[in-house]
Formats: sequence, C-alpha cells, structure tokens
Amino acid sequence: MRIALKIDVDTLRGTLEGVPRLTGLLSRLDINATFLFSLGPDHTGRALRRLLRPGFLKKVMRTSVGSNYGLKTLCYGTLLPGPDIGRRGADAMRAVRDAGFEVGIHTWDHVRWQDYVFHRGADWTRREVERAVERYREVFGDDSKTIGAAGWQMNSHAFALEDEFGFDYASDTRGTHPFIPVVDGRRFRCPQLPTTLPTLDELVGREGITVENAAEHIVAAATPNAAGCHVFTLHAELEGLAYLDVFKRVLSEWQARGFELGSTRDLLDGLDVQALPVHDVIRAEVSGRTGDLAVQGKLSRLL
Repeated sequence: MRIALKIDVDTLRGTLEGVPRLTGLLSRLDINATFLFSLGPDHTGRALRRLLRPGFLKKVMRTSVGSNYGLKTLCYGTLLPGPDIGRRGADAMRAVRDAGFEVGIHTWDHVRWQDYVFHRGADWTRREVERAVERYREVFGDDSKTIGAAGWQMNSHAFALEDEFGFDYASDTRGTHPFIPVVDGRRFRCPQLPTTLPTLDELVGREGITVENAAEHIVAAATPNAAGCHVFTLHAELEGLAYLDVFKRVLSEWQARGFELGSTRDLLDGLDVQALPVHDVIRAEVSGRTGDLAVQGKLSRLL
C-alpha cells in the first residue's frame, strides 16, 4: 500500500511555523511529501463569515479553531490587514524545495477561492489562477507542476486552466483512486490524485474521536483498495503545530505496517496515466465538512 502525503499550507503562520516543523519531522523519518502553498494574501479572518452556514459553527467548536489558528491569524482580512504570504514567506517556501520536497500551488487567496470559485465565471477564475502561477514563478524561479484546490472547491474553468497551464497532475478532489476528470460533459487531460482519507479536522470531535485517539482512526482508514494507494491531506496549521505528535504517531504506525509513504509526485510516477479510469466530477458532501465539495463520481460515459 502506498500513501501519498499532501500538505496544504493555508496561512502565513502555517508557512512560517508549521512548515519548518513538518519538514524537520519528515526529514528525520526519511519520508517525502508534497507541500502546496497559498501564495497571496492571508484573509483567514474572513472565513468567519461561514458561521452563518449550517454546521460550520459546530465544526469551529469541535476543532478548536481559535486556539489552533491563533487570534492574530483569525483577525487577518478583518480587524488586521491580510499579510502577503508569498512575499513574507518566500524564504520558508524555498527552504522546503531546497530540502528536497516537492512544492506546488494551493491557491492565491485561500478564503476567496474556497468561498467563491464554484459560483464564479471564467474571467474571475483565470485571474485567481494566474496570480498564483505568477507568484509561484517569483518565489521559485520556475513553473509549478502540481496544484491542489483550496477546500476541494472547483469549477469547470479551473479544470480547463490546469490543462492550459500544463500541470502534470492535480489534487483538487475527494475520491477513492486516481482518475481522469470529466466536468460538465468535458474530458480534461490533467490527472486527478484525489484525497482518499479523512483529514484530522474532519474526525476530531465526532463519534467519540478526540485528539488523543485520532491517530488510530486515521491509520485504520487506510484500508487496502484495488488501486493500492491512498492520498492523505494534512494542514501545516494543524499537523504542523498543535497536532504534530498526532501526525508523528500516524506516520510511525503506517511505517510499522509496511506502507510506502511519499509525495503525490511519487504516487504519480508509479502510475500508468494513460490507463487511468475516466470519472465524472460531481458536487457532494463529505463527512466532517460543511457544504459540497468536488468529488469523484461514477465512471464517465466519455471514455
């Protein structure tokens, strides 16, 4: 069983504090991973508008958002101006690449993308993606070869842009195995490596799961499947900070079971992309999340 580790970095604090702790842990354990960076303004505080959505307040309470993200971060974009992550965190981002990890694009403005992309058109989507692509070039001096959408939120224009910009692969969706996406009746080129395992914040506080026993639930979720692989998404703001020990226990247990841990790039390199199944992408709920996400649907008729 192969498990690919995808690390989403949403905030300035996650970039400056969580990322170095994760690279340190992974380096000590000789484990590879893929880091996807938010490259524009940190507007985390604006996410609190979601308190009006059904279920979001409950999630905030059970996952201790205030203590995990910090008061300052929760004020960015509201009481405090949103800092430019790509400018202030550029050195920390390059240090990840220089340590041998794959780096890629998460988004320009995490909250803006997550809250609006599904309802926006081609021009809006292009501006957001182009900003992230250009800032990535500024930071790293070359083009990103991978991308993963904030909050697993997408629209058909975003899938088209991934093909246009020539990404080798993307991880924008939730699902069960790697696939070629079809959206609104259009087949795209860029393969999807969907997140297959529940995330820590989706589990904690539900059905008797606590921070203390969350590791065993994540480990147990990695059951054998026909594809022989899973993708686990973690967050620099959680597993890189308050939940670092939980993540360490997860990695140790997976290693003890003989699982092959690596980056999403490592997973891609082991696939025959030409032979991947073709699936529709639909909007659906995922347990532990509020609202609909981009989810791998049934085999498409556009084979």
